[in-house]
Amino acid sequence: MEKMFPVFQIMDANGRVVSEEHSSEVTEERVMKSLKEMIRIRMFDKKAISLQRQGRIGTYAPYEGQEASQAGSAMALKSGDWLFPTYRDHGAAMIFGHSLKNILLFWNGRNEGCVPPEGKKIFPPAIPIATQIPHAAGAALAEKMKGSDNAALCYFGDGATSEGDFHEGLNFASVFGAPVVYFNQNNQYAISVPLHKQMKSETIAQKAVAYSMPGVRVDGNDIFAVYFQTAKALSRARRGEGPTLIEALTWRYGAHTTADDPSKYRSQEDSAAKRLDTDPILRLERWLKNNGLYDENWFTQTEAEAADEIDAAIEEMESFPKGDPSVIFDYVFEKPTWTISKQKADYLNLIGGGER
Repeated sequence: MEKMFPVFQIMDANGRVVSEEHSSEVTEERVMKSLKEMIRIRMFDKKAISLQRQGRIGTYAPYEGQEASQAGSAMALKSGDWLFPTYRDHGAAMIFGHSLKNILLFWNGRNEGCVPPEGKKIFPPAIPIATQIPHAAGAALAEKMKGSDNAALCYFGDGATSEGDFHEGLNFASVFGAPVVYFNQNNQYAISVPLHKQMKSETIAQKAVAYSMPGVRVDGNDIFAVYFQTAKALSRARRGEGPTLIEALTWRYGAHTTADDPSKYRSQEDSAAKRLDTDPILRLERWLKNNGLYDENWFTQTEAEAADEIDAAIEEMESFPKGDPSVIFDYVFEKPTWTISKQKADYLNLIGGGER
């Protein structure tokens, strides 16, 4: 099956363009734009981990190493499209225009963090595995029924493909020709479970065959391969040709979340080696050096601008009014059941708040 679904690549790990078809597309302007976006979201990721360690936000899901998969795919969207992220896709949400303050508020346990900017269709991050996959099919079908050319881009990890919602969502999208692109970031582990223990399938892309849709594998650390294949799939969706499944092969350097210790189940030497060999940012730096275009001052300025933006968002998040934890009970049902009311009362007594 791996031969039937070869890995598409435009730029290799050494910064060399290996696709003649797309060689003219890899321009200095496009490289610099891609680098700027990936540097920005990587710096946010690192800062968020620091905030969690300091107790300034809650448990956090890092994505360092997956920047090309998130940035390249999100950059292919149009402003009216839908974005369906998981709990790890805040880099993609940032690229698509989400508020950094609200992303931080989400990780600080605030419902307000789920609210996208006006006019942006960004679904709240899905915490249960794969539940966003049928949602994306429904939203995309709604756009089709309205007669718009908007499409949906739905993210999920390799573990999600072992869930029933994955199969139900893809089947529904296929049957109704929903304009949705299913984007799998295969970072090789579902928390601590390696891919070979999750499935007998040689690839995730081959699962598209069962639903009569194209299945594509890309080098998920090659931002150009990701961008052009996602753009191609979105164009196909807009033309009324239905969904596509993309498998982006990538790797997360850090833990599944900040509550996790990856050294218990994964070789940290592998991560260290991948930082040097296949890093998505490093390969663009190598392209610049190969072409005599590397400018240290540009990197310094870009990092400074990103740091200022992130610091301003942190200040906004921390100046937000203190949250009321009791509201988590208020919207489970339209009218609280006696069990929910009791749970709320017990919780408020536990934290010393009494009735509210």
